Amino acid sequence: MISGRRPEVSISIENSLEIANEEAIDSASKQAFILDRPRIKQLVSLILDNENVKWAHIGVVFSTHDFVRDLNRTYLGHDFETDVLSFVIDETDRGLEGEVYIDVETALERHVEFNSTFKSEIERYVAHGVLHLAGYRDASEEDKSKMHSLEDFYVAQL
Repeated sequence: MISGRRPEVSISIENSLEIANEEAIDSASKQAFILDRPRIKQLVSLILDNENVKWAHIGVVFSTHDFVRDLNRTYLGHDFETDVLSFVIDETDRGLEGEVYIDVETALERHVEFNSTFKSEIERYVAHGVLHLAGYRDASEEDKSKMHSLEDFYVAQL
């Protein structure tokens, strides 16, 4: 690394998400989760390092339907909900700086549909967003399949 600084991952929770002691509460099911920050940071590092992406800082933001949809509409011109958004902020000599926004409400609503736990659904969203930062796209069925396989691979490595 230039300047000797190590890459870092920051994790934050958008203010409108209902939070109590780092737990997000789904009001319908009262299902709770503990945000495993070290595991999420490990997942981000694992993906970017294994994909040979020189990176400096990645922010992971946990939020709501409304917040993520507003970002989708404002920055991408898409007026619909999505589970995860990724933005490259800058690419400097130190490496990639980017942000991943996770819609926690979507994970709470859909994890059962995929026969998954809420925690593993969140990890899949993180992996998906970071893979976008690494340059992967999911516009075609072939691309979607490749990303899904990589998500499975990286989450299984934790």
